Amino acid sequence: MGKLTGIMVTLAILSISSLLIGVTIASNITGETTGITTEEDFEKMVSETVDEISTYIQIRDQKGKYYNINGEQRIEKIAIMISPLVSQEIDVSKLTIQLCDGDIVRILTYDGNAEHLDSNSVFEHPIWNNLNGNNYGFISISDSDGSLVDNNALNDYSDNAYIVIRLPSDMTMEKYDKIAVTLFPATGITRTTILEAPLPMKQIITFE
Repeated sequence: MGKLTGIMVTLAILSISSLLIGVTIASNITGETTGITTEEDFEKMVSETVDEISTYIQIRDQKGKYYNINGEQRIEKIAIMISPLVSQEIDVSKLTIQLCDGDIVRILTYDGNAEHLDSNSVFEHPIWNNLNGNNYGFISISDSDGSLVDNNALNDYSDNAYIVIRLPSDMTMEKYDKIAVTLFPATGITRTTILEAPLPMKQIITFE
């Protein structure tokens, strides 16, 4: 499904770029104005249009960790690995995350918690000390120019980072519970993934 969506977005980018080029050529031939008067105007329009339709966040991995909470095995921490579909800058400081379990809807905000993985384990990383159930953070896995930690941006399709979320106490997950996680970038395509808690056969699990 992810590959198909990526192909569709790429085709949409090419189609709209071709359309804009065609409109500009036609306006030059007919003498009618389109509001595009210079090459700079055209490049700006193409850039804005492409940004709007191609800010697509790929989800590469989804993990959770079970903890013993009041005598029950419940998932308290989740980590969702993301990367940009194409090489373009995504300002993650403007990303909003919504959690919905069917009864509760919670909005999480970003307050600058982004750190490199280094030699830490994902679920034992010190960044978790800054997460309280109302915010989220990033653990950078691969980012050659350090754009995520330094500038709150993913800017290359090879950038990979885990969004890390400590679930609110009233939304921790026991087996078979589901949570919809929706990513709202400042521009572009909203992405929703449904996480279903499997049997706690292991402490760290992968959501299907």
